Amino acid sequence: MDDEAPIFAITVAAELSGMHPQTLRQYDRLGLVVPARTQGGSRRYSLRHVEQLREVARLSADGMSLPAIARLISLEQQVHDLRRRVRDLEQQLDRERQSRPGARVFAAGPSGSVVTLRHGARVRRATELVVWRPRPAALDEDPRREG
Repeated sequence: MDDEAPIFAITVAAELSGMHPQTLRQYDRLGLVVPARTQGGSRRYSLRHVEQLREVARLSADGMSLPAIARLISLEQQVHDLRRRVRDLEQQLDRERQSRPGARVFAAGPSGSVVTLRHGARVRRATELVVWRPRPAALDEDPRREG
């Protein structure tokens, strides 16, 4: 079952969360836990809403104020939305990678720059190899210069 599916009427959500339906209405008005609405305007709660209601009850019992709880829930919702967005983007990237294998291939150009190759293009291999070795400090000194 999808945790986000708004399937519970207010009486069922109240029973599952251990609260009175009037409390759920109040939390909705305050923006603490805002359920989905049917076309007729009835509230519909998801499993995620029920968990939020239980959390509101725990935090309230621990002495946290309702505005602080509202802020906490808002931040948790932002984190939840961002995680979902990251998951969706990762899936989109995976689909694109699978549909375009090897679409971006890079190689080193003659000057050492990075060049993009077309899919299936072959690179002509150069046989030149340059090895750089630093010269000893004694060879760097000009024998004509005396200090």
